[in-house]
Amino acid sequence: MAVEDSSSPYGIRLVIEDYPYAVDGLEIWFAIKEWVQDCVSLYYPTDNDLKRDPELQNWWKEAVEVGHGDLKDKPWWPKMQTVEELVESCTTIIWMASALHAAVNFGQYPCGGLILNRPTLSRRLLPEQGTAEYEEMVKSHQKAYLITITPKLETLIDLTTIEILSKHASDEVYLGERDNPHWTFGSRALQAFQRFGNKLSEIEEKLTQKNKDGRLSNRIGPVELPYTLLHPTSNEGLTFRGVPNSISI
Repeated sequence: MAVEDSSSPYGIRLVIEDYPYAVDGLEIWFAIKEWVQDCVSLYYPTDNDLKRDPELQNWWKEAVEVGHGDLKDKPWWPKMQTVEELVESCTTIIWMASALHAAVNFGQYPCGGLILNRPTLSRRLLPEQGTAEYEEMVKSHQKAYLITITPKLETLIDLTTIEILSKHASDEVYLGERDNPHWTFGSRALQAFQRFGNKLSEIEEKLTQKNKDGRLSNRIGPVELPYTLLHPTSNEGLTFRGVPNSISI
């Protein structure tokens, strides 16, 4: 998927260059990381400052041992002994609760709203040659397919649920926005957040221009549905775009 490459903008080179999720995701990921670095550096200038903060250490201990008790002994957990470990951990958490969720959630209805395109189940196995079901399939592919996939009532329930999940609320708060000024205080922290918001605006414009580049065929596809799932902002409703500030289920 990607290899380390010091000559690339983020030190990573994508093996598939025209891969919208990866390309757009890297932009968002490193914008988040830069903001986290700016904020963390204000409060933890050195590794020793981080180690001596009992509240931070207790938070991480609870996250690992209580929040993930079944995995607490895995060797890959950060020890939370360095500033870089805190930056990487916070960046990952923010990414998962915002951009990653947006990428897998808000395209559900546009991509799967036609049940024929994305059935939610198969009610029978593929018919074997020589059986009555196989002969039926040969005579009428469409009839056999409809008998196999999700029935009408379940389809209605599934699509209604998917549509609701794919919509943005009227009071949605997007990544880089605040609905309450008290979330961030201190002039330098506020400036860091303002830079983060400005960076996301620049990224959104950059992604919009990429979708207009005819050489990047995967960004539009044969059905001409532009890849906008990681565009940071959105209007209310079913928009196929927008990265909420955090998962809102």
